[in-house]
Amino acid sequence: MSFQNPAYRTRRRTVAGMEGMHSKMFDPPKESPETPDKVNPTNPVPEVMAAAGLLSRDPLVPLHTVRRQLMHGMKMPTWDGKDMMFYLFRDPDGIDNGLDAKTPGAPQFNPKKGAFPAPTIRMPRGVVFHCSTQGSGPPPHTIHWHGHEPTPMNDGVGHCSMEVGQYTYQFQPNFIGSYFHHCHRNTMQHFEFGLYGFTIIDPPDAFFASIASTNPDGSVVLNGIPIGAGRDGKRRTAANLAAFPQFGQTAAERVPLTTPDPEGQYPTDPHAYTVPYDYEALWVFDDRDIRWSDLAPNARATFPRAGSVPGVNDNFYGNAGGGVGVNDFFAFNDFRSTHFYVTGVNVPAEGGISGTLPPGLVAPPEIMSGVSGVQVSINAQVNKNILLRVLNGAYNNVRVTFPVDIVIIAWDGRALGVPPFCGYNAPVLVPAGTTMEWSVARRFDCMIRSSSAVNSFATVEYIDTLRRDRRFTAKIPITIV
Repeated sequence: MSFQNPAYRTRRRTVAGMEGMHSKMFDPPKESPETPDKVNPTNPVPEVMAAAGLLSRDPLVPLHTVRRQLMHGMKMPTWDGKDMMFYLFRDPDGIDNGLDAKTPGAPQFNPKKGAFPAPTIRMPRGVVFHCSTQGSGPPPHTIHWHGHEPTPMNDGVGHCSMEVGQYTYQFQPNFIGSYFHHCHRNTMQHFEFGLYGFTIIDPPDAFFASIASTNPDGSVVLNGIPIGAGRDGKRRTAANLAAFPQFGQTAAERVPLTTPDPEGQYPTDPHAYTVPYDYEALWVFDDRDIRWSDLAPNARATFPRAGSVPGVNDNFYGNAGGGVGVNDFFAFNDFRSTHFYVTGVNVPAEGGISGTLPPGLVAPPEIMSGVSGVQVSINAQVNKNILLRVLNGAYNNVRVTFPVDIVIIAWDGRALGVPPFCGYNAPVLVPAGTTMEWSVARRFDCMIRSSSAVNSFATVEYIDTLRRDRRFTAKIPITIV
């Protein structure tokens, strides 16, 4: 077989005139198809949020259904006074919390106007989840539920899912942990637009435990249990901490998942292999190249100038929307970080090499599926359990160093040492001062518990992939008193 002179050629459709598609892939479903094998959703989160005044429910929207709109364009100010273009997820049922990011460095936490990162989606393990999705702006778009395993049409990968229009995604999460969702068409560019966010799977009784009664119209009345906590009033996540008794996990919390639920509500004990935590923090690292942002409104700027034979003599030294010089083509491997973010907060780049996040940053509940008190800057008490969820959403690698010991309890959404994986892995102690490096889309959960006061910072280095000697350091306050 000759690669230079093959016997058969596969015809490639020209991209000329299709530059606005933001894609070199063709023939995925475009119509807004009906969800295959659609069943009734059981996710209680929308109704719980509405009862708490954190969601404005449209009576025409089916019960137990989350809604998201993609590609909502918005300019947001940076710490140095520049306007950066983002294309975001927004929640059409969300409330306007007034956080418009009009002052540099403010958190970008407004679900109604578009949030960066996207409004966090939380749900109990085992529910049937529905997300009614509507695209906007140049197509195509999907939502990929990174780390879950839906059917192909619901997985959100290109050629398998909706582009622009409406579609209801459906899946059932089987593992407690931290995941994320993102647009998976022209992934590199759309991810850098800001089209991604956290997906968190809580224990099976979370959110349900906060419901006192259900009205005939499907709305609910809340009781005194905090939103997101289990029926014992505690917030929990999956873990097997038998080797780390300082976190106070009881023997009853480390039982096989087949243990009968003592109250008969679930087929297994909803608190099996879980650990309670007193504080929750969420870190999302990101870096932006302002050139990419400036080109965002012009889809043609990122396509080669089409030649007479598509795929053979396209001009990769020019682009469809601009010049033809050797420096005119927009190259996706040419990323030069100019701005740096931690959970939507633009870190001041003091001297261009470092910056410090303000203390006291807390995500509002309307952006966290109704859960209150989720921190960015960590502020806790000694001898209390802190759960930290971390996602690298940056183009480049990040390198993180903690001033305290941490115990990694989950990696990429799977709890370490918890069935069915208990024979293959276990939680890992990372001593204070140890540096960890990982690439884009990696995530982990860790537990922190200190018996002594801490007044320090975690350092996050954003490392230039092409020039590893060039980096930016963000400092995140960690205060334990």
